[in-house]
Amino acid sequence: MASFPQTQTTRYFQLLNSHQITEAHRQLQRIKEQIKKTEWNRGYYKALIGMLLAKKHNSNPYTLLQNLNTHDQTILQKHKQEFLAHIQSRFHDDYDRGYFSAWHDYTRLLIKTLNQTQTQTKTNQQGQTSLAQYAETTTEKPQ
Repeated sequence: MASFPQTQTTRYFQLLNSHQITEAHRQLQRIKEQIKKTEWNRGYYKALIGMLLAKKHNSNPYTLLQNLNTHDQTILQKHKQEFLAHIQSRFHDDYDRGYFSAWHDYTRLLIKTLNQTQTQTKTNQQGQTSLAQYAETTTEKPQ
């Protein structure tokens, strides 16, 4: 597997996910300046460009990004496993492995983001319940 600037790529995915298209484009240019010219990197980079274009022109209902339900962990896991199968396939060349690696990394970030959001929601709900319970115990009832 080739090396790709992981921190910058993660930042790119976060910008893409939050629909900050202009900043994502700038981040993509920074990434381009740092990568070596290999087939794997070329495939990975082309996938990043495709993601950006799909987000920018989100009117095409046939793009994967349009049909990717970012709120359903089961679907995201299924796509992640499909991308992993393509990466590990001996029938794909380095370009294809790089391309599918980008999609695998993006779905992994989406799953991580979804898990963090769900954890924060549960924590907030538990905190609100605790406050309500505390309020009930501290409120004196007339006898």
